[in-house]
Amino acid sequence: MQKIKLRIIVPIFNEEDVLVQFHHRVCAVLDSLDTVEGSILYVLDKSTDQSLAILRGIVAKDQRTQALSMSSRFGHQMALIAGIENSLDADAIIMMDGDLQHPPELIPELLSEYKKGVEVVYTVRADTEKIGLVRKSLGRAFYAILGRISNVPINANAADFRLISAKVAATIGNDVKEQNVFLRGLFSWIGFSQASVSYVAEQRVAGHSKYSLHRMMQLALTGILSFSTRPLKLGMALGIVFAILALVLLVFTIMSYFLENSIPSGWTTIVVLLLFFNAVQLFVIGIIGVYIGAIYEEVKARPRYIIEEVVSNNGK
Repeated sequence: MQKIKLRIIVPIFNEEDVLVQFHHRVCAVLDSLDTVEGSILYVLDKSTDQSLAILRGIVAKDQRTQALSMSSRFGHQMALIAGIENSLDADAIIMMDGDLQHPPELIPELLSEYKKGVEVVYTVRADTEKIGLVRKSLGRAFYAILGRISNVPINANAADFRLISAKVAATIGNDVKEQNVFLRGLFSWIGFSQASVSYVAEQRVAGHSKYSLHRMMQLALTGILSFSTRPLKLGMALGIVFAILALVLLVFTIMSYFLENSIPSGWTTIVVLLLFFNAVQLFVIGIIGVYIGAIYEEVKARPRYIIEEVVSNNGK
């Protein structure tokens, strides 16, 4: 029986405290799978700690392991894209974070769904670590908004811990060339047969979340820009609403002039309305500007990531 060629992609950013423990747990799972020929590809987003040195040591001792070191910090999503594009020879790919909140012991369950013919097996958090109320509320609000304005269904609790088949990987690696990538939405949009597996996120072993509030907001904006044009239509809707309001105000002013033979002296109201209308106009122009900025990023067609170093046993 031919073994399944499985590649595990692990994006890494400043995870020196947990890398060795993570690697041992993943290897223990791979060793228990008789029908799988497993390998691990670490993709190091430019880090400031000793993660690269630790990865060199891991790769030197384990022939199943390779590492890609990026030349700059291109972000979590681009690290995953780099991993996919460098793993197109695998039968199946599993993407997971290296902080041990994605339990490696769930890998056999993902493979079980893959063996049934499922092309995308995504995981859904049944629980998670304790996070701040602000971050949790912002996350829920983002997915609620995106769910309403996007035609692509996106599960709010879906994680970047997933398995994809070679067919899906080839589609992502060869055909999708977006500069700003929101993978959770992209894997929903791409279709194919999909199944979910629930899991309980483990407590963070060491360190802290690498997604700052600013990066979370950037990712949220990327998700909205990638999968909806409805914010642009909002400008048209607001224009219609305020045009009607202006017409009503005009009629009221004309009637007051003829009935009272004077124009009301509501200068404060006029000033407030003018300021409000200007704010609405600037808001709509801002929305248009964001979309134009996204177009600008796409047409420049710069490389989405740059690999500075490939760390492997053969020294390439």
